[in-house]
Amino acid sequence: MKYCFGVDLGGTTVKLGLFEENGNVVEKWEIITNTKNEGEAILPDIAKSISDKMVEKKIDQKDVVGVGMGVPAPVTAEGNVNGSANLGWKYKEVKKELETLLGLAVMVGNDANVAALGEMWKGGGSGEKNMIMVTLGTGVGGGIISDGHIVIGNNGAGGEIGHLCVNYEETEVCGCGNKGCLEQYASATGIVRLAKKKLARETRVTKLVQETVTAKDVFDCVKEGDLVAIEIAQDFGYYLGYALANICTLMDPAVIVIGGGVSKAGEILLEFVEKAFQERVFFANKDVKFALARLGNDAGIYGAAKLILEN
Repeated sequence: MKYCFGVDLGGTTVKLGLFEENGNVVEKWEIITNTKNEGEAILPDIAKSISDKMVEKKIDQKDVVGVGMGVPAPVTAEGNVNGSANLGWKYKEVKKELETLLGLAVMVGNDANVAALGEMWKGGGSGEKNMIMVTLGTGVGGGIISDGHIVIGNNGAGGEIGHLCVNYEETEVCGCGNKGCLEQYASATGIVRLAKKKLARETRVTKLVQETVTAKDVFDCVKEGDLVAIEIAQDFGYYLGYALANICTLMDPAVIVIGGGVSKAGEILLEFVEKAFQERVFFANKDVKFALARLGNDAGIYGAAKLILEN
């Protein structure tokens, strides 16, 4: 039996998984991400955790294909990171350092891209090789899979869907420094922003409260038929649906998978996005399927495992 490890490196915790090479997960666990001193302990901690698991499970090094890892930063094809604010890293040769620590083959990718690979392999995009994944959380993450492979790009920034400009009239600045990014309208914080702006001038009765509204509140009220909430969801749907229609013209996917905390609203969220999408999509892409992500917080470790298995 051959094994591999999938690692999803986050700013607070590191999720790890031991997999059989057919994709069956043997065990999942987490360790704390130690970001002190520019994150110098992160890779040694990961290496120790993997080595300890191999001892515990009596797995010989020759039976391990390698380690795949997703990192919250752009990652070059060589496995290098040119800085990650969440980890404290500046320039870091992640692949090389972890291979030296473990004596195993290592593949590294951007976390959103790696999660997309996981969803293609065992989740909402299962069975397809051309896929767009959008992760709607505090921000908007993205991953593009073309012919079964992650689109990395020259600087490791391929698939940064959240920073497509979707409103050229926007005056407020996105976290990236630009204005009018998709993230400002389709993330959890973006939906709250849309809601608060609407509620500030709204005179109709609604259950939404301007001071405390959340993205979950909006979609909960949509399910109850709240007209104000429905209009906010429509605005969200237009921004995301139109953006995805534009991406499809370039990427021609078979399926678009939507994940992240906002996607917990369920199928009703897809209705708003698909309606707007169909208004703008190029005729050749009209049959693109939409699906909700299925792996949840495990998408990263599954994708990381797939990353090493396919190389």
